[in-house]
Amino acid sequence: MIRDEIDKEIWELSVQAEEDLKPVYEELDRICLVNSDKVLSAFIDNKVSYTDFADINGYGNYDPGRDKLEKIFSSVLGTEDALVRPQIMSGTNALYLAFSALLKYGDTMISLTGTPYDSLQEMIGLYGDSSQSLKANGVKYEQIDLLGDEFDTEKIVERLKKKDVKLAEIQRSRGYSHRKSLTVAQIEELIKKIREVNEEVIIMVDNCYGELAEEREAGDAGADVVVGSLMKNLGGGVASTGGYAAGRKKYIDMIADRLTAPGIGKEQGANFNLNNSFFKGLFMAPSAVNSALKTAAFAAYMLEKLGYKNVSPRYDEKRTDIIQTVELGSEEALVAFTQGIQESSPVDSFVRVLPAPMPGYPFDEVMAAGSFTQGSTIELSADAPVIPPYTLYMQGGLTLPYGKLGILKALSKLKKNG
Repeated sequence: MIRDEIDKEIWELSVQAEEDLKPVYEELDRICLVNSDKVLSAFIDNKVSYTDFADINGYGNYDPGRDKLEKIFSSVLGTEDALVRPQIMSGTNALYLAFSALLKYGDTMISLTGTPYDSLQEMIGLYGDSSQSLKANGVKYEQIDLLGDEFDTEKIVERLKKKDVKLAEIQRSRGYSHRKSLTVAQIEELIKKIREVNEEVIIMVDNCYGELAEEREAGDAGADVVVGSLMKNLGGGVASTGGYAAGRKKYIDMIADRLTAPGIGKEQGANFNLNNSFFKGLFMAPSAVNSALKTAAFAAYMLEKLGYKNVSPRYDEKRTDIIQTVELGSEEALVAFTQGIQESSPVDSFVRVLPAPMPGYPFDEVMAAGSFTQGSTIELSADAPVIPPYTLYMQGGLTLPYGKLGILKALSKLKKNG
């Protein structure tokens, strides 16, 4: 039993954690109820029927279930339209699809949150020699760094006044940086400032890890396009693949044309008998995200009380995504913690985590991901680049009890290894 492997002092601290975390959990439950109402109402308003789960193969013509699903996603995400497809295999794929649809030779894109997440850098062309990167295809790239955890609003507004930027991109999550993730309120305030000087620029939000973590979405805040993966929040731990782009209809039509072909757009695309899991995943998503947020708050509490450095967010801080970080200080500690997470996973618990190269990342990585769906970060996982200061990034937890067991096992292994 995993319970028997947990250090006694760590277990006793976890008992105290449950008492101290009650007000945190109550607030997260309130947000979960708001988002559950939003999702359930969208299902009812769109008259979801059992027949919408039918397997449509081949070209995928005339799939009413797929059409309803996309209407529900657009409603939940606060946008005009959405493209939700199993053919989009990851968040990175969704981002590249959107970028390549919206940006042409000679266009300029600008990152408003500094250097993008590691796997996006080769896609843009910041390193590597891919002939399919945005820069290799004539797209110009600029970035404006954050001021700590805030947008450099003055610099952004001055740059966008020139009206020669086609697309401005916001990465909501921290990625592998040490800044905090951005709130919907921060994004909304910036968009309002931008619109005072520039109505034409496309404002696109990388929404990965952030969906349903707050009461409102980036679409509600005025973003033109938001993109993400169904193997994260909105798949609810049920969807086994898929991604989405949601936003203004004219941009979603362009992205759909890029996915299929001009003249076909959203009209084709077989569902591979996945409609049921996509509907069910979205239905479960508010609860799954709630569990992931509670698991993160529990982990933060334990790490703070045990004296670890740079725990972010703090256990009682407002959260805008499911990512939790902690600075572990050494490669040995990083490996021990991820091994503990892997050993308490329901799948591949016997696999030994060690640093190794990973496609799309410039450094060796450690990754604990014993999940039912490969790459599903709404399930409990932990990963990190193996470089100083050895910051660990955790996310997920389909239920709080499973999440707690994983965290307690990892902390016990860390203590045992000194």
